[in-house]
Amino acid sequence: MTISDIKKNAEGKMAKSVEAFKGELQKIRTGRAHPGILDQVHVDYYGSMVPISQVANVNLLDARTISVQPWEKGMGAKIEKAIRESDLGLNPSSQGDLIRVPMPALTEERRKDLTKVVRHAGEEARIAVRNLRRDANEHLKKLLKDKDISEDDERRAQDEVQKLTDRTISEIDRLVQGKEADILAV
Repeated sequence: MTISDIKKNAEGKMAKSVEAFKGELQKIRTGRAHPGILDQVHVDYYGSMVPISQVANVNLLDARTISVQPWEKGMGAKIEKAIRESDLGLNPSSQGDLIRVPMPALTEERRKDLTKVVRHAGEEARIAVRNLRRDANEHLKKLLKDKDISEDDERRAQDEVQKLTDRTISEIDRLVQGKEADILAV
């Protein structure tokens, strides 16, 4: 393994950590409606559990209401039950074939709780990035120990890995601040 392989590997894994963190942030609901909120809700479809988006159209009616339109007649009740039983705290209502999912306004206490959840998720993402930095630095030390690279090369490579880590952590911090502002906006 060369220095460039180690850096590419660390960069790819750090990018994946940021993407996973973005996915985690999408699950945390704000006061506004967002079709992605229902992505983790699964419904029974002929014996297998599938995401709602695979059995219905999920759209926004307005800023606080999601509409779910099942593709098959019999799925409406199952989808409504799956949304109600999810841990999202949503209360859907049927109007013929259309299921309306109003987003309840967040209380101040709930907003503060959600900002704590966002900060915690951000800290976990930062820890993951730091662990990747540690792994990359250990690989560099092993190359130095095996006398495959010089001490100067190892030092330069560690500095580059540190710069990559700093950039990734600042991106995570930016995402945390954006999500907190989104949650606290009334």
